[in-house]
Order: sequence, then C-alpha cells, then structure tokens
Amino acid sequence: MTKENKKMSFNATWSMAVGGMVGGGIFSVLGVIISIAGQWAWLSFVLAGLIALISAFSYSQLSIKYKKSGGAFTFLNEINHQGIAGSLSWVLIIGYILTISVYAFTFGHYVAHVFNLGSWFPRVLAFTIIAALALVNLRGVGESSRVEIITVWGKLFILLGLSIFGIVQWSPEQLTAGIEPKSWSTAIIGAATIFMAYEGFQLLSYDYEDIKNPTKTLPRATISAVIAVIFIYVLVALGSTMLVGAETLIQEKEVALSIAGKQAFGITGLVLVTIAAAFSTGSAINATLFSTGRLMETVAKKKDLPHIFVKENNANIPYYAIIIMAGLASVLATIGSLNTLVDAASLIFLITFAIVNFICYQQKMKYRIISLIGSIACLIAILLSSYEQFQNRPIPLIIILVLILLVLIGRPFILKKMNDKNI
Repeated sequence: MTKENKKMSFNATWSMAVGGMVGGGIFSVLGVIISIAGQWAWLSFVLAGLIALISAFSYSQLSIKYKKSGGAFTFLNEINHQGIAGSLSWVLIIGYILTISVYAFTFGHYVAHVFNLGSWFPRVLAFTIIAALALVNLRGVGESSRVEIITVWGKLFILLGLSIFGIVQWSPEQLTAGIEPKSWSTAIIGAATIFMAYEGFQLLSYDYEDIKNPTKTLPRATISAVIAVIFIYVLVALGSTMLVGAETLIQEKEVALSIAGKQAFGITGLVLVTIAAAFSTGSAINATLFSTGRLMETVAKKKDLPHIFVKENNANIPYYAIIIMAGLASVLATIGSLNTLVDAASLIFLITFAIVNFICYQQKMKYRIISLIGSIACLIAILLSSYEQFQNRPIPLIIILVLILLVLIGRPFILKKMNDKNI
C-alpha cells in the first residue's frame, strides 16, 4: 500500500471531525447546558455552532494558505509571532488533555450506569478506554481512521433515532418540567460555556499531511461536519428533553441520555444509548489523541517542546506524545468532575478560535469580514463564560488563569534549559 493510500479519505476526515465534536458534545454537556439555558438549550447549541462554523471556515482557509499541519501554532509562526505561537500551543495541549479526560469520564459513567457496580467502576473504565485507544493510535493512521468511521456512523444512527422518537411525542412542556422557565438571553451564556462541544473540527488542521487532497477535502469536511453536528445537537436536545423532562436531565447529567433512552425504549433503549455513548466518546478520544499527537510533533520540530515528541514508531506515529497525553488524561479522568473539566476546556478553545479568526481577517483571506465577526463573537463568549464561571464555578476559571500564567512564565525557562542541554 502506498503512502497516499494510507491517507484519510473524505469519509475518514469528516468522521474525524464529527467524532471530535459529538463525543464531547451532547453526551458530556447536555445536562450542563439545560441547567443554564433551560428550554433554550437548543438555541445555545445553534449560537455556539455558528461561531464554530465561522471558525471552521477560518481554520480551513489558513491551512490551505500555508499548506502545513499545526493549526493555530503554524498560523502564528507564519506571521512571525513565534513566542505567542509557542505559549498558545502549550495551553492548547493542556486543553486537549482536559478534553480527553472529559470524554473518558463520560464513557466511564455511561457504561458503568448499565452495570451499577459502584462509584469506583466509572473511573476504572475511563482509564481503560484511554489506554485502549492510545494503543489503537500507536498502530497508525489506517487503524485510527477505520475506528473513527465505524464509531461515528454507529452513534449517529442511535442518536438520531432517539431524538426523532422524542420529537414525534412533541411535549414542549417537558422543556421546563421541574425547573423555572429561563429567559432567551440565557441561551447566549449557555453557548459561551459549552463551547467544548464544538472544538473537534479544528483537529483536522493538525492532520493536513495525513489527508488526501487536503485543498478540497479539508474545507468540505470541516464545514459540513459542523453543520451536521449543529443539526444533531438541536434534535437531541429537544428530543431527549421531551422524553424525560428538563429536571431529570439536570439531576442525571453524567448519564442524561441513558435516562432518555430507557424512557423511550426500556432496557433496549438504555443499552442502545450506552453503545452510542461508548462509540461517541471513544471516537472523540481516538480523534483527539491522533491529532494532538501530530500537533505536539509539529511544535517539537520548531523546538517549542522537548525533542522526544518528534520521535516516531514504525507506523510513523509520535509515540511519546500519545503515551504522555494518555497518561495525564487518565489521571484527570479519575479525579476530576464533569463541570470543572468542561468549563476549563471550553475557555481554552474560545481563546484559540478568537485568535485564529483574527489571523484570518488580518491576512485578508476570502470573506474576511466573516472571520472578524467570528473573532468578536469569541471575545464576547470569553467574557460571558468567565463571568458565569466566576459567579457560579470559579475553580475552573482560576485553574485556567494559573495554567496560562505558568506557561507564560515557565515556558521560556524550560526552553532555555532544553537549548542548554543541546549545546
């Protein structure tokens, strides 16, 4: 098999983007967003999705312009902002490790809910799924792509079936069952706080060299994937809430869709949703490990990370990057909480997307005014998210601010030590 044949087709590329989004989206944040926006949760997904759609356009245009992997790190380097590029890449890698831990946390809770073996079992499952998919990634691009295609299409069929069944029942009173009705404006705050649900599309910008005909495939795959995911999120948010009511989904936020599946189809529904959750979170872990490994390799080649992350195995995979990411994410998944992990990761991605949209505007890319609107929208979302977290859940905000400060202070010191050793 030639090297070109090993690259990702449109189907695999699209699946990688959808897998990266849906895994951390509807399964991980549905209960969280309903607690914030109530009956307007569906609108939160639309608003966040529109920002993601603009950002997807900016990412694809810049990736094609520079014809390199690396996403925001490469874009900043190309416009001679190497210091910002290095610092942002470190913060982004932290964000991806947080994201993997969210997916694993969600996987563990959904699967464990079926067996009901105690509070320790979800943590064990979280560790196990990260380890298993790290091994899949180490086997190469082909294995990773096949896993992605199978898991994405499997979960989409189940999610759409559940949501359509709930919408057919059409019980709009369930959207506020057990909770106080919310103002439509809460949808704006909600959109700002669950942005992690859309972060997966930009993983493709780290895989530029692994995509067949990226000039055509990348923009088509990223933009169509975001549109598809917006549609899926809206359907599932409405359908599942109409099945069991808002209060139940908030109280059972770790396994919200399992409750909806059981209400719709009994034990069969519970099992099917659990399978979809396992596929969804598994594909998201797979996609994020694969793409972030490439990002770390790119950053290390620019000497902004230790050279160890450049080393590849026989399958041309940066194995140290995969192993270290998997190890750190496993620890976070076993000790973290859902709200804290989601909030922290969402803020990191909002900051990154604001920067990428502004670069696209600054570089006078096609339809640059759209990118400027996206950058402004991201900034507004950052302010709203920070305010909401400061008021209700300040710990994630403090963690992110401390991490950014440590990166800004510690990165130059670490790089100096690295360079001294190489002399």
